[in-house]
Amino acid sequence: MYPKLELFIDGQWKSGESRKTESVINPADESEIGQLPHASADDLNDAVEAAARGFNVWRKSNAQQRADVLNKTADIVAERKDKNAEIMTLEQGKTLAESAGEWDRVVDTLRWHAQAVYELADVAYPARAGGLVQHSQLEPVGVVLALTAWNFPAILPVRKLAPALAAGCSVILKAAEETPASAIELVRTLQDAGLPDGVVNLVFGVPSEISSYMLQRKEVRKLSFTGSVPVGKLLAGQAATGLKRCTLELGGHAPAIVFDDVDVQNAVNLIAGFKYRNAGQVCIAPSRIYAHEKVIDEFTDGFVEFANNVVVGDGRDDVTQMGPMANARRIEAMRSLTDDALAKGARLLTGGAGEQDKGFYWQPSVLNNVPDNADILQHEPFGPVAPIVPFSNYDELISRVNGLDYGLASYVFTQSEHRQEKLINDIECGGVAVNTVTPAQPDTPFGGVKESGYGYEGGMAGINAYLNQKLVSRV
Repeated sequence: MYPKLELFIDGQWKSGESRKTESVINPADESEIGQLPHASADDLNDAVEAAARGFNVWRKSNAQQRADVLNKTADIVAERKDKNAEIMTLEQGKTLAESAGEWDRVVDTLRWHAQAVYELADVAYPARAGGLVQHSQLEPVGVVLALTAWNFPAILPVRKLAPALAAGCSVILKAAEETPASAIELVRTLQDAGLPDGVVNLVFGVPSEISSYMLQRKEVRKLSFTGSVPVGKLLAGQAATGLKRCTLELGGHAPAIVFDDVDVQNAVNLIAGFKYRNAGQVCIAPSRIYAHEKVIDEFTDGFVEFANNVVVGDGRDDVTQMGPMANARRIEAMRSLTDDALAKGARLLTGGAGEQDKGFYWQPSVLNNVPDNADILQHEPFGPVAPIVPFSNYDELISRVNGLDYGLASYVFTQSEHRQEKLINDIECGGVAVNTVTPAQPDTPFGGVKESGYGYEGGMAGINAYLNQKLVSRV
């Protein structure tokens, strides 16, 4: 069921023969499920040269040609959803339902960008004195280096591929080595949909070596990266040397704020459900929860009950509601954050390490009495551990919420329209969800502020990130 793992360069699939390889592990049982080839220096050079040639072809394509490829890719993804969902669960751990839902989002993203292609147009300006006539002409920026993470191995790549292809760019995709098959199957659908050779290339290897090589190549004109803050800073510095345009979606530490005028159980269901999605390995997951002192006991009791009812196991089992974490590093991170919080006075109300002999399992966890200096309130946990802390004073709350260098997502629950507007304006972040939780949509721009990154993915702003505007003046 798990496919052969290969590189894709200039329209050709390249296997691990004569190349260094690494094992791909099923996080549910720690078994080896594949051997992933690493790109050699020659492979990386070939990928750059292929992408340069592919760009010269694809930049000349018209809107109809680009839309046709994107729509045909969406059709094929939809046909293969069940098979690809099993592949994703096998390598990443999330439940089959979550994997299938991710592939549905891939289809939606491709279709939206296929339609958006027709909305890209040059802009004409009013005639000026002396017969001066001007317009801005849209042109693709060039070869794109796209680097994606393992937590969403299909939607993260497509949120870079779709706008880049819609704009007329070519792409070198370096997807996550821990979840390579999902990216391979996505690229395979693009090939099957008729994308010209060289327009999309897929490589794997040591991430720092690939990014360093690619960012020093003059052919690469843009970087799009989804990942951690430290790596994002490093890449931004490397890209700055060549003045390469960047879109950086980095880590978050999303506050969820619950006031005392809401349906507490509804807030529990929404926040906890979103928190434990993908075992908490989501950059926009609610990861520090502030509940008003008047409802904190009711809210905490409900959250603990929710956590206790989550069925944890192999994502391929129908009864499983939360799969394993993606790798052993995440287990060690959960243990370190939990131990630190407990040492500083917090209480573990439920959860902790899993009881399975094999697999990277961590039970849905809830902490209370968490002091502000606990690491879990200062650093993104990226896992299924939920710290719940009380608040009473609004100004102190906002100071705590905005006190970190993160600024990606946030969630507020209150029925007061005045308070909603005040929170929307006061919270420093890229997105505020009021009385709801929602993942990023294809047609809406989303990005972080402060150290959570810069630039936007989604919507027309996401496509514009791959376009230059050339000002043309005539008399």
